[in-house]
Amino acid sequence: MAVVEVTSSPASPYLKAALGLLPSRRPTGLPETTLVRRGVTTDRDHLARYDRVCGFRLRDTLPPTYPHLMAFPLAMQLMSGRDFPFPVVGLVHITNRITVHRAIDAGEALDVTVTCENLRPHDRGQQFDVVATITGGDDIAWSAVSTYLSKNATKSAGRGKRDQAPGPAPTATWRVPARVGGEYAEVSGDRNPIHTSRIGARAFGFPRPIAHGMWSKARSLAALEGRLPAEYTVDVAFKQPILLPSTVGFTAVPAGNGWEFRVDSTKPHLAGVVTRP
Repeated sequence: MAVVEVTSSPASPYLKAALGLLPSRRPTGLPETTLVRRGVTTDRDHLARYDRVCGFRLRDTLPPTYPHLMAFPLAMQLMSGRDFPFPVVGLVHITNRITVHRAIDAGEALDVTVTCENLRPHDRGQQFDVVATITGGDDIAWSAVSTYLSKNATKSAGRGKRDQAPGPAPTATWRVPARVGGEYAEVSGDRNPIHTSRIGARAFGFPRPIAHGMWSKARSLAALEGRLPAEYTVDVAFKQPILLPSTVGFTAVPAGNGWEFRVDSTKPHLAGVVTRP
């Protein structure tokens, strides 16, 4: 496994990603590369904007989903490379696991490591994991596994069988305005046009832009703020996308030593669970 040091975020990742749609010979395996960026710091104004978009309170510690933004540029660099087996445009983020090992102070300098691994079959194509680790000092502060699906058009059946019907009446109702797509794109750097453009959304089969999956996860954890332990793991499965604008219901119930939560409307959008170590 080659380790490559990155000194700055790649520019215009979706321009490079769009070029990846052009016909070309691709490898069959994932790149054996680990990207590392050292000494990453948090811009307080940027953190405040993120908190507002996702519903977190302003604090001096990072929200549990904020480090995902630090890892995202490295993940995009890996997935848009010529040695990557799939075009990054069209990949579907299907699950995400975040483990908070400890609180991260907004003033810390952090090292970010990202790699791709575990290419395996899925009943609709192939899936793989993007593994990200954030270290501060000598200890791991945060880690995550994002699983992506590269769909095969000949294996598209069966999605409806996996998606569960909406659960009980929600404990809260959220009105998700159309601007959420653009606001989260701006603060996260994830400017995929399916979230910001009606034309871009229609190109991928959506009648209008859709909310980012990681926005819906962040918004869910913001709703649980103050009720989460110091250390925990939160797993989510992304179901049907949230069309913008929409009204959705949020449901959270204690479960074991953590929480189970859902975001639903007439369809299920997200299902998650928080567990203690």
